[in-house]
Amino acid sequence: MHAVALVLFLVVLGTTVATGAQRWRVPAPSLLVLAGVAVALIPGTPALHIAPQTIGLVVLPPLLYASAEELSLRDLRTVWRPVTVLAVGLVLASAAAVGVLAKVLTPLSASMAFVLGAVLASTDPVAVTALGRRLSLPGRVQVLVQAESLFNDATSLVLFKVALSFAVASGTVGWQGAGGEFLLLAGGGCAIGAAIAGVVVLVRRRTTDPVLETVIALITPYGAYVAAESVHASGVTAVVVAGVLLGRSGHRLTDARIRLQLGAVYSVVVFGLESVVFSIVGLELPALVRELPGASGLWPLQAAAIAAVLIALRSAWMLPLSAAVKPGQGPSLRVAGVLTWAGTRGVMPLAAALSIPLVADDGRPLPGRPLVLVLTTAVVVFTLVVQGLSLAGVVKRSGLAVEPEHTAREQARTRDRLARTGLEYLDQLTDLESVPQAAVSRVRTALTARLDHDQDTPADAVPDSAEQLAAYRGLRREVIALQVDELRRLYEEHQVSDTTRRNLQHDLDLEDAAMGGT
Repeated sequence: MHAVALVLFLVVLGTTVATGAQRWRVPAPSLLVLAGVAVALIPGTPALHIAPQTIGLVVLPPLLYASAEELSLRDLRTVWRPVTVLAVGLVLASAAAVGVLAKVLTPLSASMAFVLGAVLASTDPVAVTALGRRLSLPGRVQVLVQAESLFNDATSLVLFKVALSFAVASGTVGWQGAGGEFLLLAGGGCAIGAAIAGVVVLVRRRTTDPVLETVIALITPYGAYVAAESVHASGVTAVVVAGVLLGRSGHRLTDARIRLQLGAVYSVVVFGLESVVFSIVGLELPALVRELPGASGLWPLQAAAIAAVLIALRSAWMLPLSAAVKPGQGPSLRVAGVLTWAGTRGVMPLAAALSIPLVADDGRPLPGRPLVLVLTTAVVVFTLVVQGLSLAGVVKRSGLAVEPEHTAREQARTRDRLARTGLEYLDQLTDLESVPQAAVSRVRTALTARLDHDQDTPADAVPDSAEQLAAYRGLRREVIALQVDELRRLYEEHQVSDTTRRNLQHDLDLEDAAMGGT
């Protein structure tokens, strides 16, 4: 009952905070963290202890899956090289830098300092996606930051296992086996994610029931995660690969009505889980600080120093890689600044830190564990609050933000192109006796009105008889299908942005679903 009450409280807190975030135009994740800290500081608030398995198994899979589905595969192809460099090279460099700094500034042993470095080495996909969702970043910039955070799990997890092996003196994973461990985590995760996606495609092609489709969509990330973890591969990588592949083919697997339902369900799920997970980050910090030994009072300064080093190191790596965002223009300080500030830590480092065992192999308490937990949580809170609250300003000053007027003009041009596609198809049907000309005329009138931007003309007049209605629905759906194909062609040829594609696809789905019938 206590757990149920806690989850209910976190969801209510998240709803309240999200309402305030919209009104004050600040990112909800940052506000949720601050609200969690504030609640935890209230006298009498019970200490919150979350099992890392709860975060890893219950919370992460659907959030990662939703983030991966949003990833633009078209833009990912253009930035895969810098993503690979960041997902491997920057993670290694960050772990080394934090490990050395922690050894110098804190009483941690060398092995526990390296554990801390491995925990904080990678950016967090949940935080990056949640913070970036409200920003109008160019497609390549958003995809670069988001893809880096989604695909760096295997590297950071291998580092974490190696570091933890030395810390507990078990020697089960050493540097000699790190390469094989990385291949198992990354390669195994990719293979299992692709296999799960293939199975889901086969099942969904044979399913037209909205309830079953919703259930399949909800259990897919959990299935990928559990299947990968059961063979000691990366569950995170498996979920990400499955999400990317199914996100690309999802429009071919379901009809408009089911796509709209799945979108609504996942919006609710993501909102609820994000509310819980970012509140937990804030609630954890005061409780962990209370458990620190008395000689660890310098942790705020130590955490600030670690966060500063992570930001400085990331900036140094991002400057040369920023050229990949705008080919032919060379490195850009503005792009590098946005890429640096958008790379935040979040719930995944916290889950990794909580999974550190309480005792070493010899049965003695693992020294430094409480300090590692506090420093990890403090750095996460720092990045979510400081970087999160100022990210919009950084993007605005950089001049990289896509202006709403630009997006509106692009969408208007694309709507006109889709209307012309429909009219061209109707022209081919004019002389065909098999097609009722009354239906052709009604659809033509609606498309012409849209092309003329005539707001007074009804979008679609409804025919009177059942036969006319059936002919009209069939023809309108044929036109919508052609418009969907044209929209995807424009997208694949880089004539429209991913934002425009998603918005217009949603509009076409609404039109299709409004037809009713079968």
